[in-house]
Amino acid sequence: MAGFGLSVALATPFKSSGAIAADVMLAQAKRCLASGCESVTLFGTTGEGASVGTQERERIIDAFLAAGIKPSQIVVGVLVDAAEDAAHQMGQALAKGVRNILLAPPSYFKNVADDGLFAWYADVFAQVGDKARDVLVYNIPSVTMVALSIELIGRLRSAFPSIVTGVKDSSGDWPYTEVLLRQHGDLIILIGDERHLAKGVRLGGQGAISGMANFAPLEVRAMAVDGKDDIRVERFVAELLKHPVTPAVKVMVATMTGDETWLAVRPPLTSISADGRRELAAAFDSLFQTKAA
Repeated sequence: MAGFGLSVALATPFKSSGAIAADVMLAQAKRCLASGCESVTLFGTTGEGASVGTQERERIIDAFLAAGIKPSQIVVGVLVDAAEDAAHQMGQALAKGVRNILLAPPSYFKNVADDGLFAWYADVFAQVGDKARDVLVYNIPSVTMVALSIELIGRLRSAFPSIVTGVKDSSGDWPYTEVLLRQHGDLIILIGDERHLAKGVRLGGQGAISGMANFAPLEVRAMAVDGKDDIRVERFVAELLKHPVTPAVKVMVATMTGDETWLAVRPPLTSISADGRRELAAAFDSLFQTKAA
């Protein structure tokens, strides 16, 4: 089975008006694709996908396709609670030929049973109908507060073998990841926590959808594709986690590009302070720009 490779969890830039800065976003996508990323993931957690409306999503996907980015280079995140909305966004993207759907569980209701989660996914797939395909179920309990159990993933893949083709595991729970790889390693298993990425790939993981690929794509690619450890990446993840992660990633994109458009986030997120921005830039420089000549 060919590996999935590295997909950048593309950040979403906003104009002062609050609208998406499509040209800036496209330029970032093209930089990442030229620097070792096989695909771009739009509207994921790093992309503030839960704050991007259905009509906006369609405009951005269309802009990417019009700019020459291939459908096979696009993964689309779906992070909504109502099955009808999830099915609509999923169907919208699949109709344009995108590579995969990254589908998070519904997250407003907490402490829900696996039976309820299974029924929700089944409802979404039924509403999409025979066009449903290539779904990566998204386990990110630090955000959703809804964990996808190993058993639930087994039920979903058994019931929907032509639809559920992979898992993005952003649990940050290495024992869970190990069991996931052992029991479901024939699926596309993507490691969301870069601190576990290289060893996960060495155990059969097929790559990553990575926020750090926005600003360190070559380094993350060596981990996601070749399974090479990089302590610099692991240490910088720890620095990012001292701040709200999505705004912190955008700080780094702004630092790398010199474009302060990237500092803006959509409510309810707030931008990182000037002191925080300086701390992140200094930490990155100390780790990545002190190579021996």
